[in-house]
Amino acid sequence: MGTVGLSFGSPTSGAGFDVSATVSQIVANMKNVESPWKTQLTKLDSQDTVLSNLGTLLSNLSTDVGQLTDFTGIMAQKTGSSSDTNVLELTNATLSAVAGTHTVVVKNLATTSSGYLTALPSAKATLSGSITLQVGNGKAQTITLNSTDGTLSGLASAISSSGMGISASVLTDANGSRLSLVSGTSGANGTISISANNLTAATNAAISYAAATTSTGTLGGIPTEGDTLSGTIKIQVGTNAAQTINVDSADNDNTLTSLKDAINGNSSLGVTASIVTNSDGTESLSLSAQGGQALSVTPSLTDASTPLSYTQTVGGMNAALTVDGVNLSSASNTVTNLIPGVTFQLLAPSATESGGGQEQVQVIIGNDNTAVESTVNQMVIDYNSLIRAINAQEGNDSSGNAQPLFGSPTLSLLEQQMLTSVNQQNPNGYLTPITVNLSTALTGQMTLQAGNGAAQTFVMGAGTSSENTIYTGSNTMQSLVDAVNAAAANTPVTYASESDDGGSLTSSSTANLSGTLSIQTGSGAVQTIYLGTLADAPAGDLATGSSTNTLADLETYIYNNSSTLGVTASIVDNGDGSSTLSLSSADASALTVTSNVFIPGIGVTAGVTTNNGQSTLSLMSQTAGSAGALTVNSSISATTQTALGFTGIGGGGGVNASGVLDPIPSAADILSGSLSIQVGNGTAQTITIDSSDNTLATLAEAISNTSGIGVTASVVTNADGTACLALKSLTADSAGNLTVTSNVLDTTNTTTTNLDYTNSSDVSTLANLGITVSPKDNGSLTFDASVLDSVLNSDFNGAIGFFQNANSWGQSFAAMLENAGTSSPTGVMALAQKANSSTESTLNAEISKEESLISAEQKSLTAELNSANEIMQELPSQLQGMNELYSAISGYNQGQNG
Repeated sequence: MGTVGLSFGSPTSGAGFDVSATVSQIVANMKNVESPWKTQLTKLDSQDTVLSNLGTLLSNLSTDVGQLTDFTGIMAQKTGSSSDTNVLELTNATLSAVAGTHTVVVKNLATTSSGYLTALPSAKATLSGSITLQVGNGKAQTITLNSTDGTLSGLASAISSSGMGISASVLTDANGSRLSLVSGTSGANGTISISANNLTAATNAAISYAAATTSTGTLGGIPTEGDTLSGTIKIQVGTNAAQTINVDSADNDNTLTSLKDAINGNSSLGVTASIVTNSDGTESLSLSAQGGQALSVTPSLTDASTPLSYTQTVGGMNAALTVDGVNLSSASNTVTNLIPGVTFQLLAPSATESGGGQEQVQVIIGNDNTAVESTVNQMVIDYNSLIRAINAQEGNDSSGNAQPLFGSPTLSLLEQQMLTSVNQQNPNGYLTPITVNLSTALTGQMTLQAGNGAAQTFVMGAGTSSENTIYTGSNTMQSLVDAVNAAAANTPVTYASESDDGGSLTSSSTANLSGTLSIQTGSGAVQTIYLGTLADAPAGDLATGSSTNTLADLETYIYNNSSTLGVTASIVDNGDGSSTLSLSSADASALTVTSNVFIPGIGVTAGVTTNNGQSTLSLMSQTAGSAGALTVNSSISATTQTALGFTGIGGGGGVNASGVLDPIPSAADILSGSLSIQVGNGTAQTITIDSSDNTLATLAEAISNTSGIGVTASVVTNADGTACLALKSLTADSAGNLTVTSNVLDTTNTTTTNLDYTNSSDVSTLANLGITVSPKDNGSLTFDASVLDSVLNSDFNGAIGFFQNANSWGQSFAAMLENAGTSSPTGVMALAQKANSSTESTLNAEISKEESLISAEQKSLTAELNSANEIMQELPSQLQGMNELYSAISGYNQGQNG
């Protein structure tokens, strides 16, 4: 800390000094100690901003990948189309819908049963009686009217609320009001039927008469000829006396029919009557005077009561259609799952073709490639945004200052995780996950074949391997992995020069060879034989012309082309499964042979991944697409002895440390392995289990008998009948804490698991989907949508497996993003933020502490300087007093003054 000088001016002037300015200068100098802390806080704040931005970018990328790895996400969406949307329209496709083309013929649509009751002049007419209705095979119900529901609207409400499944409503137009009935169930099973109906309406409507000619006329229309009439009608023909006909129940002539019969039965009237149906559906009585005489009619009639009969307008009928030639029926025009997972709407019957048949509608269900490609494109964009943000921190800003996270291990670790993940190969399949410990033993065998390659059988354990059968040597999962990977490597077939003009190649007699063999005789041109079809051979090379090339096939080809090649060839069977092909110059000139011939590996590699204590053997084809599809038959099983872990409690507060091994079903179970025990900072001691101490009891005894081990051991039987080994430290408190490493196995309690094979995907890498890493652009991705579109069209399930199957690239990448972000407490982003937050808390605490000290010092300093200032201001008067005192004592200056 620097020093601060005080400027007092003349000490004896009495002017003093500026206390406030002096204190401020001193405090400012004291606060300089906080400067590096605040500088560090500013830097950390900048880092927090960058970390937050990186976290957002990481979250965006995680969201993109989540859409692709979600079983119900973007890759489950379907598209659909209909070749004739006037006949059939698609409305929905669920996750169970499968892409494909279907043919549909709609013979007829489903109909919904409906009808109506007799129209009435007024909706307010009083109704009486009852009606019994039924829908399909449902329960018949009788609606009996009373004063509360004795109108059309009341009847409609009673029917609609009955629960029988009929919707009733009153329809009114210029011709009157009627009750409309519509079934709530479409199709044949929703047909409305009326088993009993004695409903009537009290209308009391006056019936008029309209003359058509002087001798003819018609009564006003009534709803039905069965309506109950009342009143009289007076009829006069010509000069005859007028006659009155009474319409009443006593004469049984209270309907239009009985009135007609009464008139026609009275010959003295001279009138003919008939019932006619009007254009509006009502019924009228038509009258005609005989002989064309003048007709006079005076009615005093009313339509007293109208029966409400039911007329069916539409009968319930199921839709009839064929799907892919199969006759099907649907009660509704909304058809679900007749094509699995698909819902479509029937709108009209299929058109009739010229030959009399009905046209087919093509229904196409497709995968939503466009949505998938858009999501993958967004994933690439967000990945590149994150990579660019990381790379931007690896240099200086525009002012030449280092970026906030320059040199941060967080960046390098995150970038490493990203690049490793995008380059990770997707397994084509995997074996059932198992828990692996020292006791796990695999038995059985597994056969692998990649594409059309040769099948290889891997047998667990020791044995003599042959061309297509390989023994792993031991029974561990790792030995199986090593055997598969060894078989994946190509085996070179080298040329051994035996003289200037000859040499040989030796290989398995039946092995299918690949590669090239270059031959030069003397100073002639080099000629290269390509072991394969001419179509696949490089330009200028000769080709054997076959996809299968054994050493014998190569000998035949060279023999047939010896004049061109200038060499002769012969083959010898060595009797051990191998053969030797000898080559020699035809004219004894120098022979130069370069062999790039090899026996191809099986085209499959293997690896082990471990998650949540479960180990999985994954298989990866080295050939992309269906050409490298794996065929795997596994009869391998794994037998694992139960490993016993240790759970301990530390000592403290007078309580000694203790712990137990995991419980086992029985105390008599046979154990194996070892147990390492350390008390406090003492030396660890290992108890090895052998035939003399292979149960819990003998293990406890062995521990207790071990000199200086510092623990007691006992067998505890639990309430559920299981048993465990209990350990207790002999040293009190934390000094006696136990460190126990258990390699103990319960050999009696074993688990056997069949390692079945599950196919995952034919897509091996992101490059197969058109996504490649660009090393020239700091690891960013490029995306060719046409490549992905081709894969989606040819192998959509393979693309799904790449993102969604267990151990797939998509699942692994999603887990990496999740674990790298802030949601995982051990993620690189979370750890970086936590470290910054901790440092910031420490620095803020130090600054706060220093501020408290400075504040206290400021108060003390202000008081001291104020006191000093007062003294300096009083000095002149004090000096004057002293001077006067001195003069009084010494007489100095008295003469001058006197």
